[in-house]
Amino acid sequence: MSQVLNNLVALLSLEAIEEDLYRGNSQDLGFRQLFGGQVLGQCVSAASRTVEESRHVHSMHGYFLRPGDVSVPVVYQVDRIRDGGSFSTRRVTAIQKGKPIFTCAASFQYDEEGFNHQLPMPDVPGPENFKSETELARLIAPMIPERMRERAISDKPIEIRPVTLINPFAPKACEPVKYVWFRADGELPDDPQLHKYLLAYASDFNLLTTSMQPHGVSVFQKFMQVASLDHSLWFHANLRMDDWLLYAMDSPWSGNARGFSRGSIFNRAGQLVASVAQEGLTRQREDWK
Repeated sequence: MSQVLNNLVALLSLEAIEEDLYRGNSQDLGFRQLFGGQVLGQCVSAASRTVEESRHVHSMHGYFLRPGDVSVPVVYQVDRIRDGGSFSTRRVTAIQKGKPIFTCAASFQYDEEGFNHQLPMPDVPGPENFKSETELARLIAPMIPERMRERAISDKPIEIRPVTLINPFAPKACEPVKYVWFRADGELPDDPQLHKYLLAYASDFNLLTTSMQPHGVSVFQKFMQVASLDHSLWFHANLRMDDWLLYAMDSPWSGNARGFSRGSIFNRAGQLVASVAQEGLTRQREDWK
């Protein structure tokens, strides 16, 4: 396991500070605010700590309430809403400086037999055909804003290889469809829950910007105000984050300064292992000059 991946696993492990109360450190990725994926992964981690091991998280639905501060740890308060015969439900509130920044509900279930079907995996060339986001960033390092440059060109715990290439500094309008391959940078323990925490973390990369593609704008343009508003994630099967996964994203709608995107995550065998949906703020600022 690489050092950056080891650091991410530690970030998602959390410290128990009281019954159903946990604390997680914050990570500065160079954004204006705390990366939403960190909060998603830590919320799933906190909720999972309160459920018996034989029940596995199968869905989470959350709202981003306030921008997070990268310089302050996050406290996670878990409410044990219900433990039924087959399902357990938890509500998690992420808190900084005494105020909630994110809240979500997560559901857990025993493994059961049932009907099975899925959509086919898109016919996309394999990850060996593409450069990573980090390699691409190093090619244009002088163009990246100084506050983000070091993070953009340094090694990362999640390797992302875009199939769909968009120039963020000179975006051109294109269809709202995007494909990326991603995986953890190193071998991980055989802990199914850990792989799901990491998937929750990675699921926030690239998704919202898919809704911006038809309009020829990007998060690097100063007149754009972009932020995740909500996030839903469904786990359909156990998965390996240390093997390649294909993230197939599309955006069926945008309007009222919001963009809606959805994603399907497949393993290399073509199995649909997770689905994602997110709505976010995609506002053109009037006061940016």
